[in-house]
Amino acid sequence: MDGGDAAGRLVRPFTLTGGRTRPSRADFTLITTVTAVDPPPARAGQPQPEHARILKLCARPIAVAELAAHLDLPMSVVVILLCDLLEDGRITARPPHPVSPTAPDLGLLRKVRDGLGRL
Repeated sequence: MDGGDAAGRLVRPFTLTGGRTRPSRADFTLITTVTAVDPPPARAGQPQPEHARILKLCARPIAVAELAAHLDLPMSVVVILLCDLLEDGRITARPPHPVSPTAPDLGLLRKVRDGLGRL
């Protein structure tokens, strides 16, 4: 998926997605963490090469943005491929933890400020 096949021909991103331009679901953001399901579901068939590469990179939890960087593919293409894998039960997706709306700890912020001032 480095943009070329074994003969060095260019593989266009839309061919990897079967011509699809939009994801089938809205589960993924830049910081969503994805992990391959191990073992894969019994009903899952042989993955396509681009899906297999994603699954290999997802052996450990990885953010979608980092995955796209490793694959050297546009985010939109990676998200479409991830939707395929999620629908097949081959990966899990964990959304980012929401930021707490509570006020920051002012004591901690003062300690950080004082520590930086001593540098």
